[in-house]
Amino acid sequence: MIGKPVIIRTHSAGVHFGTLKQREGKEALLTNSRRIWYWEGAFTLSAVAMHGVSNESKISIEVPEILLTEAIEIIPCSDKATVSLRGIKAHDPK
Repeated sequence: MIGKPVIIRTHSAGVHFGTLKQREGKEALLTNSRRIWYWEGAFTLSAVAMHGVSNESKISIEVPEILLTEAIEIIPCSDKATVSLRGIKAHDPK
């Protein structure tokens, strides 16, 4: 999965979408990463990884790189889901 878009569920840091750069044990390094705080349009993260989300979802701004230290699930994303997740406007509660 290295070099591919993935969704990672962590033990305590939430759910992240980005490109998997490196993985060792429970550590995963993502680039171009966005935190998925809330999603609509899919029932499970598996469905998010296959179909993407609706515009009502709340997804953070993109950060260039993030090291996730407690990755417990890594799901490869389909092309459709990748386009959807990259296309959602960053949630800004202001």
